Amino acid sequence: MIEISDSARDRLLHLLEKKDEKQQFVRVGVESGGCSGLSYKLDFDNTTNEDDELIDNNGIKLLVNKKSFLYLVGTTLEFSDGLNGKGFVFNNPNASRTCGCGESFSL
Repeated sequence: MIEISDSARDRLLHLLEKKDEKQQFVRVGVESGGCSGLSYKLDFDNTTNEDDELIDNNGIKLLVNKKSFLYLVGTTLEFSDGLNGKGFVFNNPNASRTCGCGESFSL
């Protein structure tokens, strides 16, 4: 399961409302790249794919492809608006190492 914090939910709902096209889903995933080997992806989408897991958490419909889901089980998506910068943060208990910016990780 992937959890969405209240701060992330509020920011995602705000972004979904601002989009010209009404997007229904938030898509998260993992791809090769970044300082530590794997990096997080976050985007908006209107369609589901055959290999997607649909997670409805905290009022957000989240899509995760099955391959990425294995890397993200137990992760909490948060939104930070503090002194260290503004943006979405993936708190992933599966990550054994992360880079300084928090945008990539390894297992």
